[in-house]
Amino acid sequence: MSTSTSAHQWRFFRSGGFDQVAITTAADLQHLALLDPKLWTVLNCPTTGLEFDDKTLAIMDQDGDGQIRVPEILAAVRFSCERLTNADVMFAAPGLPLSSIAEHDSVGAGIKEAARQVLAYSGKDADQLIQVADLQDSTRLFSADHFNGDGVIMPELTTDPVLQQLMVDIISTQGGVADRSGGVGVNQDTLTQFWQQAEHVAAWHTAFTESEGQLCPLAGETAEAVAIFESVNAKINDYFVRCQLAAFDARAVDSLNPVAGLYDALANRVVAGADQDIADLPLSAIAADKPLSLTTGVNPAWAEKIAQFSAKVLTPLLGKTCTELTYSDWQQVSTQLAAWRNWMAQKPDSALHTLGLTRIQEILASDGQLALQALITADLAASTFADNLAALEQLVRYQRDLVTLLRNFVSFSDFYQGETKAIFQAGTLYLDQRSCELVLQVADLARHATMAPFSGCYLVYCTCVRQGEAPINIVAALTAGDVDELMVSGRNGIFYDRKGRDWRASVTKVVAQPVSIRQAFWSPYRRMAAFIEAQVQKFAASRDKEIEAKTTSGVADSVAAPAAAPSNFDIAKFAGIFAAFGMAIGALGTALAAIVAGLFTLFWWQIPLVFIGVMLAISTPSMLMAFLTLRRRNLGPLLDANGWAMNTRAKINLPFGAALTGLAHLPAGAKRSLHDPYAEKKSRWPLVLVVIAIVVVGVVLLQQLGATPG
Repeated sequence: MSTSTSAHQWRFFRSGGFDQVAITTAADLQHLALLDPKLWTVLNCPTTGLEFDDKTLAIMDQDGDGQIRVPEILAAVRFSCERLTNADVMFAAPGLPLSSIAEHDSVGAGIKEAARQVLAYSGKDADQLIQVADLQDSTRLFSADHFNGDGVIMPELTTDPVLQQLMVDIISTQGGVADRSGGVGVNQDTLTQFWQQAEHVAAWHTAFTESEGQLCPLAGETAEAVAIFESVNAKINDYFVRCQLAAFDARAVDSLNPVAGLYDALANRVVAGADQDIADLPLSAIAADKPLSLTTGVNPAWAEKIAQFSAKVLTPLLGKTCTELTYSDWQQVSTQLAAWRNWMAQKPDSALHTLGLTRIQEILASDGQLALQALITADLAASTFADNLAALEQLVRYQRDLVTLLRNFVSFSDFYQGETKAIFQAGTLYLDQRSCELVLQVADLARHATMAPFSGCYLVYCTCVRQGEAPINIVAALTAGDVDELMVSGRNGIFYDRKGRDWRASVTKVVAQPVSIRQAFWSPYRRMAAFIEAQVQKFAASRDKEIEAKTTSGVADSVAAPAAAPSNFDIAKFAGIFAAFGMAIGALGTALAAIVAGLFTLFWWQIPLVFIGVMLAISTPSMLMAFLTLRRRNLGPLLDANGWAMNTRAKINLPFGAALTGLAHLPAGAKRSLHDPYAEKKSRWPLVLVVIAIVVVGVVLLQQLGATPG
């Protein structure tokens, strides 16, 4: 690669008020690292909120910070150029030919070999293209019946039924480990754990065999006897400890036996022997060094278990039938069962007990551990294919997506040339007979709303909902048409995303900005008309309330009090009012006459110029402000507010703005009927007012002509 920019002739196109580099050839890619970053349109962009493949962005985002920066772009371009025999394939249709993969080093050879295997697994010929979809089905690429490099082996990997059954046993007792093929299998950790547990379980069973005489004082009945012993152990110990305390101090007897008040809770309800309140009482009445009677005076809740204990444990171990249990007999029985209880306490906590001792001994006597370890080692040795497959997927994705990203990063050719939408354009918003193409997703509404107004665009924020999907927030720029008093919160529209799905869009916020010079020209008159309308409505509402209040109070007064004597008419007062009205009308008439007289002193062709001048004087400030706003209208703040680092202003002038917002037009050749059966009837008053105005103008003109000398 050349080390000077003069070795490559760049081509630029001007759009959006700045020069943008055209990336159309392999040489452009190969020399991209030499292009001054100041000429790049963007310096970084987020990996979310874009109409772009998320996994491709994740592969490109080497540090995983959620941003794609210039070095990461250059790294992706360098990787693509190094691994292709001809970088022109980057500009071809999606799909990577096998012949285009360079194999000048071991890495390239490995990628190409992985590509051959992918074609074979996909049932494709060597001359067919490798697509991203061919690399998505892990069950086909990493089949269970061949090594895939993840260190997990499955029963399908071997034809030996003994090893297959061993793997089934390991999975059933240790749990399966996820394999790249999509199934579950055995890895080194689960194999080691299984073997260790098998040895512990076998050793535990061996200890039983070696000491069976000591462990089983009741032979085959020992397990049942221990279970019965365990069920009463704590309660009998509690009884003897209480009796020992009573012997230690006679004053403790009353406290160690239940107080009489405890039985009050049982007085007014049906009592059952299994009640917990009864079971919590001592096993028998407490007295100093008193043996436990096994037949009388036993707590009813424990009587059945004590009888079981006497028949199944005491009588066989002591060799006699007992009616009472002394503390020494209790210690003797406990000692005889201690060995079994200690052995059970050492029982390994393992699911291997379900396999049975015979199966465990069979496994330990086999060479299954070594055989499975050999399979795991062989599978790990095949990890090269998995690594090469990851590199192949990276290359195939770059071939499909990288140039698109460059045309939305190094330049904005996709946005300005209009052949395809830019990756930041989320879709199309239809609202009030217009379509908005400049629509962006918004993740942080508060941050976006603080920066976006600097774009100079008329912005409409919407919340979009669709059944089965999480709501999304968008902002649309209205760049053409008439939008005076158009958008208010709560209005609804339809948003179509890039997948063609429709969302119900509700306007949540509007940032008003001028849209055109024509709109700015008429804006003062519209505001004046709106002001007059508001004042008339306010005056009419106040008069209506005043009349209603007077009417209500007058009726109330007439009911509450006798009619008052009529007041005398004050002619002087009303004469003054009429005089004031007359003076006001006279002043207005004089002013109107002066204006009309002044107009008729002009030549006829000067009169329209006067009207045009007056209108321009009124509209020029509004038009000037609109011109300045439209002149600075640009895309930069909209993207900066979404986490982009824009390197230029990216202007949106009037012609381009008109292309971004479509207005409703009748189709070419459509027939239109102007007859409206519900049109409002025409009033005669406008004609009457025009006639009156002509008469007034004529009278004034005659007066002026009569006053002219000679």
